Amino acid sequence: MNDSALHVAVVGSGPAGFYAAAALLGSDLDIEVDLIERLPTPWGLVRLGVAPDHPNIKAVSRAFEKTAANPGFRFFGNVEVGRDVTHEELSRLYDAVLYSVGAQTDRALGIPGEELPGSWAATEFVAWYNGHPDFQHLAFDLSGERAVVIGNGNVALDVARMLALTPAELAVTDTTDAAIEAIAGAGIREILVVGRRGPVQAAWTPVEVGELGELEGADVVVDPADLELGAASEAELAAAPPTVRRNIEHLRDYAAWKPAGKPRTIRLLFLSSPVAILGDERVEGVELVRNELVDGRAVATDERQTVDAGIVFRSVGYRGVALTGLPFDERAGTIPNTGGRVEPGLYCAGWIKRGPSGVIGTNKKDATETVQLLLDDARAGLLRPRSGDSLEELLADRGVDAVLYVGWEAIDASERAAGEPHGRPRVKLATWEELLAAARATSKAK
Repeated sequence: MNDSALHVAVVGSGPAGFYAAAALLGSDLDIEVDLIERLPTPWGLVRLGVAPDHPNIKAVSRAFEKTAANPGFRFFGNVEVGRDVTHEELSRLYDAVLYSVGAQTDRALGIPGEELPGSWAATEFVAWYNGHPDFQHLAFDLSGERAVVIGNGNVALDVARMLALTPAELAVTDTTDAAIEAIAGAGIREILVVGRRGPVQAAWTPVEVGELGELEGADVVVDPADLELGAASEAELAAAPPTVRRNIEHLRDYAAWKPAGKPRTIRLLFLSSPVAILGDERVEGVELVRNELVDGRAVATDERQTVDAGIVFRSVGYRGVALTGLPFDERAGTIPNTGGRVEPGLYCAGWIKRGPSGVIGTNKKDATETVQLLLDDARAGLLRPRSGDSLEELLADRGVDAVLYVGWEAIDASERAAGEPHGRPRVKLATWEELLAAARATSKAK
């Protein structure tokens, strides 16, 4: 370490964290960055949230690898703030601390039956099939004939698409073996995707919608009546960006298709909201209310229907989690900030700063904005000087088994080697024990 450099801790190694590190290391100041991550692996949702059949999106990790190669960069995985080191200690050890911890839980529907067995947050399912080590103990019962996915965002479509993939489509991805086996053997015949507003207001992207029509084993069904837009939606569509108009084009194509008799069906239902998840000891169905749009808002009517379902996935948004020692806005699920500055010396970026919105690339501009404020404070002499102690000494004294970047490289190499004979990008190590064992195989400092 260079004692004369500005030392910054970035907590959270997803896209916002890596973009922040890149902006710091690319500045005209002499800066060293320690990236601190609770998991043994970096990249956040790029590794554990992006659907496995989207390898092109995962390729953004190559840019993160270039940042990690900077001599002023260090990675400390398997280190949890609040458990292994406190925020107060980081504030003493570093000139500045920047939090980019994302939004780690899901938003609740707030309806009866939400806690029934078989009612799952989509975030849990996504983490499970992506190999997140905290979620591998979960068991999803996919034996029923219908799954209901509540939500009209990209994550909802990811869940629907994953449930519809054939064994051949899954076999070339880095989906965990347990998930591939479960999805391939599922009894599901229909995946019902429920959106509370109309097709113009859906939050997905054209790529996600278009991919549904490319599935080998699933028909896509859209009721033409749902595409008969009212005057307000027609006006909204006319003023909307091209992405929204492209979404509607895809939906109109699906509405005109004749089902080909594929083994599974994805049915898109609009202007409907769940009012109860039904069942005695587990999920047996969902009660839906028909909505109408009033000034762009979904307003419930008196029309209701009940659909049978063996499993429900709730995909109505992510939510940030409070960290000990930091201010937190419970309503917004974010750290209160102005442009990413909480106070001189304390900053945030990504979803914990602005809420769960945007795509991966959105975090680059977001993180750069935060870093600029940090640099401004450094140049103005507003940062408190650090103590001179080091994180690695503190962790060593506490017996914390930190995974350095070379440990992650060992994990990465092991996974890639396991996938290569099968034509897969990697076979993920999906338990804490496997990940830490692979990292310990090369335990020297970077």
